[in-house]
Amino acid sequence: MFGFSLSSTEPDSIAHIIQVALAPAFLLSALATLLNVFSTRLGRIADKVDALSAEAARMEQAQGTDAEARRLTRRLTFLRRRSFMLDVAVALASLGGCLIGLAVLTLFVGALRDGAAASVLFACFGAALVCIVAAIAAFMTEILMAGRGVRDEVDRQQDGVPERR
Repeated sequence: MFGFSLSSTEPDSIAHIIQVALAPAFLLSALATLLNVFSTRLGRIADKVDALSAEAARMEQAQGTDAEARRLTRRLTFLRRRSFMLDVAVALASLGGCLIGLAVLTLFVGALRDGAAASVLFACFGAALVCIVAAIAAFMTEILMAGRGVRDEVDRQQDGVPERR
């Protein structure tokens, strides 16, 4: 299928292998950017959880109402689900990155062994792409959850329910 053969006198063969390895390298760069976005969003969720926890502690001291306690519990549960979706996205993107690394490694090892590793290369790269698509789907779900949370907050404020901060 890929049929690479490597000999010290074939610079074109070496150049071709390096060219083929560049696509996964760019994909790894994109994955690193996605992981950065995921971690930034996770940090924002953590900050919100900290703020809500502090609010819950103040409310306990001031003996807040049951409605306020339920509202805080709902918000914390919602943030927990969002953070879980981000965890799934991070795990899948990381797994995809590892599989891409294996695919590149297999490419070079296969070049040294007359292309015998083509099926492993195909499987690693294919699995990496599946993980990346699943990570993006998990991230999309988290973004939709965040949007729903913002809309719920706007609805509460429009209905005249004050938000304690």
